[in-house]
Amino acid sequence: MNMQVSVEVTNGLERRMTVELPVENLESAVKSKLQALSRNARVKGFRPGKVPFKVLENKYGGEARAEAFNEAIQSSLFEALNQENLRPAGQPNIEPKPLEQGKGVCYVATFEVYPDIEPASVDNVTIEKLSAEINDDDISGVIETIRRQRLGWKPVDRASQDSDQVTIDFTGTIDGEAFDGGSAQAVPLVLGSGNMIDGFEEQLVGKNAGDETTVKVTFPEDYHREAFAGKDAEFVVRINSVAEEDIPEVDEAFIRSFGVADGTEASFRKDITANMQKELAQTINRKLKNQVMDALVEVNDIEVPRALVENESEALLQNMQANLESQGLTELQKAQMDVSMFEDEARKRVTLGLVMGEIIKRQELTVDSEQVKSRVEQLASTYEQPAEVVKWYYSDPNRLSEIESLVLEDKVVAWLLENAKVTDKPQSFNEIMQPGGQLPAKG
Repeated sequence: MNMQVSVEVTNGLERRMTVELPVENLESAVKSKLQALSRNARVKGFRPGKVPFKVLENKYGGEARAEAFNEAIQSSLFEALNQENLRPAGQPNIEPKPLEQGKGVCYVATFEVYPDIEPASVDNVTIEKLSAEINDDDISGVIETIRRQRLGWKPVDRASQDSDQVTIDFTGTIDGEAFDGGSAQAVPLVLGSGNMIDGFEEQLVGKNAGDETTVKVTFPEDYHREAFAGKDAEFVVRINSVAEEDIPEVDEAFIRSFGVADGTEASFRKDITANMQKELAQTINRKLKNQVMDALVEVNDIEVPRALVENESEALLQNMQANLESQGLTELQKAQMDVSMFEDEARKRVTLGLVMGEIIKRQELTVDSEQVKSRVEQLASTYEQPAEVVKWYYSDPNRLSEIESLVLEDKVVAWLLENAKVTDKPQSFNEIMQPGGQLPAKG
């Protein structure tokens, strides 16, 4: 296509591309449209197909010219971008210059481009690879956690103690007036759980079933209901019942309930150990991968297109809203969530995606069908019916594409570990498994 293209660097990654098409191209397109129209155009005084061209031009010329103008923009944009070796990040903003008689098509396209990335060296990056040995105390600790997950409550005929569960009715007042949400019946409350306002639970220790008492508290200054913040309140509380923890014993029935056929503690501990080893390996790999990803972002301080960050921020917002909606998020709460909350995480993700893409290209990292199959089977193995899960993945190309991306990510991790400094860091099982134990990479 015969056209003139000029490109101006306006700000960082933003480009302003001006495209001009000669008038001959536009007039030719207009003529073609009018000729096509002449076959069926109905104009008073003329038979279909016999309308003079000049008459068609007078009647439909403006419409044909506007249509040809818009089509010329769309058809030339891609060619102009290719001609100038430009890769727009996001949809270009098109500003057509006014269409004037006797002049061709002229427009300005403003857009951001993908940055030219030279992945930084990772020679000086230090990654700490965690390791742990599972001992008898770790296994016993997990068994204790399992016991507490099956915690029950046994009524007792004594005064309440910390960690007991009391069932209560209460009525609250502020300045002698009842308030919305201040009353409830048959509420189970574990003393010491911290579920109530500071001071409330402590005042119920030492009470018996049938007792009635007045609890005095002060709402925190930062209480989520502003009208109550900092206010003193009184609650008339009736104790309906007192119960203590009833933790099951690790007996044969308890063990068999977990699918251990022979019901012995030795077999139970063996099964638990196998699961612990699997969870430990997964956690170590996840933390190792997170370190690698953080390191790639840290050593590659690149400018990223605003359009990509905005799109990723919006995707993160929608994902968060969808997750919270399933937990009862209200429309008001939803409206209070702003896309800017996710900007930092979005920028990190965009940076990581661009850097990893460049590493994959330069290192010629690829994925084959066997690697995808192996990863799908690994994911499916955690479900009760692995074959159905495998079938589910293979029924949708998009799902398989996600698996391919995961395999490529693993290959990037392996590449960095080969080129960075990796040190071993032994820790205890609990240290590795506890939340928030992520180690930062050292650059």
